[in-house]
Amino acid sequence: MIFGLAYALPIAVSLYFSDGMVNHFLHGMSLNIGLGGMLAGLSMRFRGDVKTRDGYLLVACFWILMASAATLPLMWGIPELSFTDAFFETTSGLTTTGATVFSGLDSLAPSLNLWRHELSWLGGLGIIVLAVAILPLLGIGGMQIYKVEIAGPIKDSKLTPRINETARLLWMVYGGFTVACIIALKLAGMNWFDAVCHAFSAMSLGGMSTHDANVGYFDSVEIELVLSFFMLVSAMNFAVHYLAIHRFSLKPYWRDPEAIPMLMVIAGSILVCSAYIWYYNIYPDFAACLRHVSFNLISIGSSGGFVSVDFQKWPPFVPWWLLYLSCITASTGSTGGGIKMFRTLLLWKQAGREMFSILHPSAINPIRMGDMLIPNKIIFSVLAFIFLYFISIVVLTFSLLFSGLDPLSSLSAVLACINNAGPGLNIAGTGNNYQNLTDFQTWICTVAMLLGRFEVFTLLMLFTPAFWRK
Repeated sequence: MIFGLAYALPIAVSLYFSDGMVNHFLHGMSLNIGLGGMLAGLSMRFRGDVKTRDGYLLVACFWILMASAATLPLMWGIPELSFTDAFFETTSGLTTTGATVFSGLDSLAPSLNLWRHELSWLGGLGIIVLAVAILPLLGIGGMQIYKVEIAGPIKDSKLTPRINETARLLWMVYGGFTVACIIALKLAGMNWFDAVCHAFSAMSLGGMSTHDANVGYFDSVEIELVLSFFMLVSAMNFAVHYLAIHRFSLKPYWRDPEAIPMLMVIAGSILVCSAYIWYYNIYPDFAACLRHVSFNLISIGSSGGFVSVDFQKWPPFVPWWLLYLSCITASTGSTGGGIKMFRTLLLWKQAGREMFSILHPSAINPIRMGDMLIPNKIIFSVLAFIFLYFISIVVLTFSLLFSGLDPLSSLSAVLACINNAGPGLNIAGTGNNYQNLTDFQTWICTVAMLLGRFEVFTLLMLFTPAFWRK
């Protein structure tokens, strides 16, 4: 029922631009509120605590059912659009992936364009709460560090009412940064409509744009700098942002075990990749190399998905490095996808500990992340997560290969979708989009987006017999 209220913004935009889509969104709103009211009425008499197991099912239903409902305005507004493509587009928005099957975005009805971006922004809100309220219960993320520092669920037996307070605080931070991004983009040269849409995408790391050429349409250094800054903000832990604002101090960023390593990886990669393409004379001077590499590396590396140039025309090392960064760069509790920096650092430390143990079998060598001692239970859970993450990539890639898609497109599309990064290479690359895929291939990429957004465990757990046993 609450999701039905999200239709109000595109309705207002449709009325303002007179694009003829008002009735489609009104019907969608009525359907959402009506069905939601019916479900609420049927379940009103049942009371009880929401258990951990219930939380996983609710999260999965949240994304899948709302993505299904969100297809209606698109299918009514674009009659030739199939449900497969419409569901892919809305799933891409709600999972903040930014992959698209649309072309002709410059002439698309403004309300439909805004709807795509609003879905991405709402998905960013959802993943923040998912990271704080659900994933800590799995023991596979970095949010355990913040359980004691901010209001939130700290029990493993059930989800407590304190989740509401956690969500409110983090949404206020998220909304405040979004408003700041809108204003900054307007000052940088965008009109208000483009500023709102691109701010929604930047804060959710969604990569959606109102133009086929994406950010390259504007060809503006100022706009690229603004978007780069807010994508870096969004790739950091929003719990850290809250602590920094609440305490009016930068110390939380220094104490965060992910923020500084993330920035160092991005900065080092920018310098190396800029020098690399400068060596190959892709652009006339180093300043141009630095500009284009900086924006696109921050965007793809953080799983933002914006592009300003066709980076797959660069020497192969750079595009593949960008896709690799999308696996590891974003922090836990951010709107980004991938393995996350916390797990990457934890595995690095674990590898070092194993080598140390070989030389000193009797030594006690605990792993610390910041000031926190990491228990072996979390390390084992992270190892299981990494295994399932890579097995998912292998299975999905071979599924695309089985369908007849070439190896380059298959692997890059799966990486881009499971990391919620948007563009891949070749057929799924920046010069094309996902509209060239068959229905079967489109559904494979849709599953990859959902697996990545749910951090693999949350979705796969629903298919285990143990989950359904009392």
